[in-house]
Amino acid sequence: QLIGIWYISEWMAMGKPNTFQLVELGPGRGSLTEDILRVFKQLASVLSKCDVSVHLVEVSPKLSEIQAVMLTGGKVQPNPEDESAYMKGISKTGIPIFWYRDIQDVPPGYSFYLAHEFFDALPIHKFQRTEKGWREVLVDINPEVPDQLRFVLSPSRTPATQNFIQPEETRDHVEVCPEAGVIVQRLASRIEKDGGAALVADYGHDGTRTDTFRGFRNHKPHDVLSAPGTADLTADVDFSYLRKMAQGKTATLGPIKQREFLKNMGIDLRLQVLLQNSGDTATREQLLHSYDMLMNPEKMGDCFNFFALLPHHRLVHPDKRDKPESKSPLPPVAGFNELLLK
Repeated sequence: QLIGIWYISEWMAMGKPNTFQLVELGPGRGSLTEDILRVFKQLASVLSKCDVSVHLVEVSPKLSEIQAVMLTGGKVQPNPEDESAYMKGISKTGIPIFWYRDIQDVPPGYSFYLAHEFFDALPIHKFQRTEKGWREVLVDINPEVPDQLRFVLSPSRTPATQNFIQPEETRDHVEVCPEAGVIVQRLASRIEKDGGAALVADYGHDGTRTDTFRGFRNHKPHDVLSAPGTADLTADVDFSYLRKMAQGKTATLGPIKQREFLKNMGIDLRLQVLLQNSGDTATREQLLHSYDMLMNPEKMGDCFNFFALLPHHRLVHPDKRDKPESKSPLPPVAGFNELLLK
């Protein structure tokens, strides 16, 4: 709900453009989009003169079916071959939804992008600093146990070693996700050209961590090399790399810890309202448990981060340099600044 509020807040700060595309990358089961659409419905009077549409970038046929059921009640139709979307439908709240396999297929226009636990699932290259220079960490078959895999260092430099290590790198072990770099470049180019913003929420760090590649199966840690294809593989997002890949086309904010972002977004007030409106003890306990999960530094509060791409003019007036006193101050960016509740 608070993420939905963030988009509306930014849309208002940017002068309420008359179209609003919400583009989510890897929407999972579609529950986050559903919550955001509920907020849009509650604030329908604010968005009344705006043409809102939802665009989901999803490669999995199975997940797109689950999303379709959740968001439209299953009322979708496959799109004809000559259109970029492979499926379309109308949300339960009456907003058109389109599905695509690639961000390039999403039509241009004023758009807000959402990448929630998206970048951490993309493939990475791993590199290790050695006495002979950087070597790539590769996967090999273990000669002693032929049905097992093992990590090995490349005997010499690989093309990836030459292309993906920044000359100023100080760490001894680095993970790089080139695909994330390409996607951020595309987002930054689109925002620079058409306006909008992107919000990235993920496990990550600001260029400080080294070996974060890990596996989970049934919510328990799992060896990444055993039983390939049966576990969730993840690596923390390096936000310093995303910032570099935006190449100055947009301004970047963050990463800031989830608990700071949600606190700035007014989660405490939201919790109070929900607690007052909930009739039974079980619901209250569930709300407090969820709040603790999101905010507790030991749980998701510190390991999950928020990061945003915004047009430069959103943070600096184009004419501020010449006539500093001419314009009214820019509204603060919700979540990244403390909101003053009037």
